[in-house]
Amino acid sequence: MLCASPAVLPTAAQAVTTDLATAYNDNTDAGFRVGLQTRLAWTGDYSGKFDGRIGAQTLRAIRDFQARFGFKADGVMDEAFLKAVIARSDIARDAVGYKLTNDQTTGARLGLPLSLVASAGDTEVGHMWRSADGKVEVETVRFAEDSYSLAGVYEVLSTPGPSKTIISQQLTETGFDIRGVDAGREFVIRFAGKDKDLRGFSVAWNDDVAGLVAPYVSVALNSFDPFAGRPRETDIGPVAKLFESGRAEGVAFGDHGTAALGNGADATSLTPPAAPGFDSSGTGFVVSKGGWLLTNAHVAKSCKTVLVGDLGAASEVVVDEDHDLALIKIDAALGRPLSIVAGKPRLGEDVLALGFPLRSILADSLNVTRGNVSSLMGLRNDANYLQISAAVQPGNSGGPLVDLAGRVVGVVTAKLNAVAVADLTGDIPQSINFAIRPDAAAKFLTDHGIDFQKADASAPLSSVPDATASVQESIYPILCLGQN
Repeated sequence: MLCASPAVLPTAAQAVTTDLATAYNDNTDAGFRVGLQTRLAWTGDYSGKFDGRIGAQTLRAIRDFQARFGFKADGVMDEAFLKAVIARSDIARDAVGYKLTNDQTTGARLGLPLSLVASAGDTEVGHMWRSADGKVEVETVRFAEDSYSLAGVYEVLSTPGPSKTIISQQLTETGFDIRGVDAGREFVIRFAGKDKDLRGFSVAWNDDVAGLVAPYVSVALNSFDPFAGRPRETDIGPVAKLFESGRAEGVAFGDHGTAALGNGADATSLTPPAAPGFDSSGTGFVVSKGGWLLTNAHVAKSCKTVLVGDLGAASEVVVDEDHDLALIKIDAALGRPLSIVAGKPRLGEDVLALGFPLRSILADSLNVTRGNVSSLMGLRNDANYLQISAAVQPGNSGGPLVDLAGRVVGVVTAKLNAVAVADLTGDIPQSINFAIRPDAAAKFLTDHGIDFQKADASAPLSSVPDATASVQESIYPILCLGQN
């Protein structure tokens, strides 16, 4: 860390004739240069890597600081400049209470703004810190199951949504960075991968605290050490408990139960996409004017309390494990019921999977992925399922599969465990996911006396944004708290 003048600095006269970057790199040690970049990040003048190499971006930050605080903006550092940088950066650092912290839940080491946030407890996949007013959130995340991949998590987190805009994104072989705005809040995500171990962190903040938080974010990104330590193994979350129980052996994204596979389907081949965060989570959609939502049984069956978004707790839950469907009653105003196709969609038809995947990271963003109906049968010709190519992730369970007219043509329920199939066949399957067929869903609703709306077969198709807009107000995150 920069705390004093370097042993040798080029004079102003030398700077006139010598490339400043070369002079600084050749005549100062790496520790000083990293400290300089860190200090300039805290003052809000530098947002690049803390790599200890003085280049155009660092020189620009030096000149920007000089111009802002009354120095000659020539890039030449002297003792007065260094003292000013130290004083100003200390003020910014101390204002947020910055402290490097070892997160025992994930094993990562990260800087936290402890004057702004306090621990909000463990999630199923990491730990959360939140400000008292909810304006700042910092979260660590760790995925260590076979079916998680950097590319897969990156695809979900970098997908824009109705209220989510991506500002910048970069994926490499070892990690990724994403920056964007979600529901008016700016966020940044950094992930790194080592073998099957994926660790990351995110920061989200309101616009009115951006001046305070932005310098912290720059420093936090550079100081994040994802593999600094071993994650805590004694505190087993719900997913781990499921695997330990043996009820979900081979399932990549487990939760409180497996989908009803039917016809002898192998449990190691299907993956119910339950979301991280809370005890489990999924998606549901409105099917009647009486306050009923439809979701998967494996989303809601073991919950002591089922929450529907921010509307409160369900007053009634009806579960059919044999068909992996459940009804949730909420006594609150809901969006309009979605219409359901009476028969089955056409092979090859364009479809949209809508839901709240990876909720622990994506917060309340509705996520939309596009694909096709790949088969009108599920595994081993199971007539209750469709095969789809639309990408699904943990938390999509129970969400509607709609066509471009906004009609429900399925209920998203599972994804193929690519690793399990690869072990058996030597090949990794791509984009093989499953949804419960609409005729099976319609029969379930009829059997339980739900007056649902049948879709108009002549309704015109529209664009993906228009189809999404027509249904998004009727889709809700389903949160499971506690286990029965």
